Amino acid sequence: MKYPTTWLQGASLGERIACELRLQIIRGIQLPETVLSENQTAADFGTSRSPVREALKVLAGEGLLRLERMGAIVIGMTPADMEELFDVRKLIEHFVVRRYVHSDNTGLVTALNRMIDKMEVALKHRDVAEFSLQDFNFHEALVLEAGHTRILHTWNGMRQLILTVMLAATEQRFASNIEESQVTIHKHRTFANALNQGNTQELFEFIEDHYRDTRNAVNDSVLSPYHKARS
Repeated sequence: MKYPTTWLQGASLGERIACELRLQIIRGIQLPETVLSENQTAADFGTSRSPVREALKVLAGEGLLRLERMGAIVIGMTPADMEELFDVRKLIEHFVVRRYVHSDNTGLVTALNRMIDKMEVALKHRDVAEFSLQDFNFHEALVLEAGHTRILHTWNGMRQLILTVMLAATEQRFASNIEESQVTIHKHRTFANALNQGNTQELFEFIEDHYRDTRNAVNDSVLSPYHKARS
């Protein structure tokens, strides 16, 4: 699967290359210790070296590559790296949810339910990209609504990595156990209802349960094939 072109509207060429390379790294197509030369990568994408250089810098900033002279070395993501990504996401969601429990969340809940509706349609049509995007939008909406500048800055620094991991995991889940995606939809709907009712305990239980399930799904669908290919 290639990176969805519909997600790249308004992106620079360097950002487009970064998105495609990021997905290749997460899916294990570009394995650790692989050398990505600027010249060869530019030839592969039919472009000059300048946007490739931009892309490699972005991925190095995310910890997926190590920059070298005239190119980069793939680092990839270890289980520890993935665990840290989930830890930060969970901390952020715990924090922002605390800001909502005593507020009128009618507008946010309405928006979340629209995203869940779109997830249901995407599942019906087995649209991996749309399901992944709406799942991501659901979680990002919680962060954006909080209006916390520093939290948003942290989120923006890893949002593309999160989105790509979700895309790769959803692709594998749709192929191997698509019923799990229906469970995901049900849990998101339960969360939206709990948010509407201000049920703090249920909200925090959802976050813990969701990230436990997501860790397991990523380990089974992303990291397992990745490390199998690596060995």
